Amino acid sequence: MPQTETKPRSIANQETNMSLDNNSQLGRRGPDELVPSRYAVRVGEIDVLVVSDGVLPLPTEMLGHNADPAVRAAWLGEMFLPADAFDWSLNVALVRSGDRTILIDAGLGLDPNLNLPRAGQLVRRLDSAGIDLGSVTDIVLTHLHMDHIGGLLVEGVKDRLRPDLQIHVAATEVTFWEAPDFTHVHMPQGFPDALKATAKRFMAEYRSHLRQFDEQHEVAPGVVVQRTGGHTPGHSVVRLASGGDRLTFAGDAVFAVGFDHPDWFNGFEHDPEEAARVRVRLLTELARTGEQLVATHLPFPSVGRVAIDGDAFRWVPIFWDY
Repeated sequence: MPQTETKPRSIANQETNMSLDNNSQLGRRGPDELVPSRYAVRVGEIDVLVVSDGVLPLPTEMLGHNADPAVRAAWLGEMFLPADAFDWSLNVALVRSGDRTILIDAGLGLDPNLNLPRAGQLVRRLDSAGIDLGSVTDIVLTHLHMDHIGGLLVEGVKDRLRPDLQIHVAATEVTFWEAPDFTHVHMPQGFPDALKATAKRFMAEYRSHLRQFDEQHEVAPGVVVQRTGGHTPGHSVVRLASGGDRLTFAGDAVFAVGFDHPDWFNGFEHDPEEAARVRVRLLTELARTGEQLVATHLPFPSVGRVAIDGDAFRWVPIFWDY
């Protein structure tokens, strides 16, 4: 099978024009890359590389545990999705603005006890793209669920990161994980314990690198992280703006079903009612501005726009640019 590589026309000469890692290997193919795993876009003068961390199989009930099972099954059928479980995409983004190279979230990692061999691919895929972890100046964490921080706990990763690395996260999120409340979630068995253990280990290893903010913080020119709450108390989105172009990395504020049914509760939401309000506000804003959207669990490469279709929203994926 021939290997596939994404090289958008807007920055087609990635080897010479795209400076995410200041070397000439960003566009090279990795030896094991049989499917597309990275997609580059440009937001004004800001370079963005969406990278797939793989996929996470989960029960379909997690998409809307408050929905009528028959209605949920009908939606899955209309989307040609299996009724019991399907693969959730795991997307992260690498952003270059000025002299800052920013990783937005860090993927699931490679915990052998989770038995998730198709997830936790971030480090390997950054390596295959020729991106040196030591070039990352900042990490923005949308929240501290394990599929957003686990990549930082992979053996050897911390040693490859720079000693002055800054990790930006909402102060509310840090406080929450000191004694997390799982009263309102609807997760598969074992997930709450795994989430708590991963967050505890992350805080032990990286606390000295944390740069906490309250509601909003500018990480680099045109790169602003904003707390939304809802999914977790400190859940945040990252807004990119440059030269009239805009893109929002929405983390877990938006899931695939959220366009048709924004009021459905996702099983990982710690405050599902607030999460639904956050989702509606964000999708309404994105439909109004027409800016691009990337989210952790939308199908890779997860780049598109939002339209309003009657009483619901509509996801408008981009046409891939080669």
